[in-house]
Amino acid sequence: MPVFDASSILLAWDTYPENQFPPFWNWICDEIANTRILMSAVAFAEVGHKAPDCEAWLSNCGLQPLPVTNDIVQEANNLKNLLGVVNDNYHVDGVDENDLFIIATAKVHGLDLVSDENQPTAPVNLLRSKIPTVCRMNNINVSCVKLNNYIRGSGTVFR
Repeated sequence: MPVFDASSILLAWDTYPENQFPPFWNWICDEIANTRILMSAVAFAEVGHKAPDCEAWLSNCGLQPLPVTNDIVQEANNLKNLLGVVNDNYHVDGVDENDLFIIATAKVHGLDLVSDENQPTAPVNLLRSKIPTVCRMNNINVSCVKLNNYIRGSGTVFR
């Protein structure tokens, strides 16, 4: 079961309009209703900020965002220290605090992360690390897949 990053659900929302791809969205709604797709409260808030209609749709499907717990805050702080972020000075080309909470949510719950951020190789400067790079770091080991790979891996056929 995966935790979705805002980037993936927004990519789906923009790429597969609900009125043109109803079988796809019916499947997503069913996955949400059966808690086979989850989202952190932080990612859900990002969706609401960028696409309120998508946030409302997710809510109507019964999405219950995973709250930020003390364990998640502690894990996010561990990630922040691992990357060398000082005084909340995140690099514009790397993860930000929300991203760290999203990764920490997946790690604490032992779940995969669906994110469409792209970074095939780790940057020299760790502060420029994006979600997939942070997920691959030693002692993090969060499986991170792109939306299309998640869909393919489901084996679902949309008709």
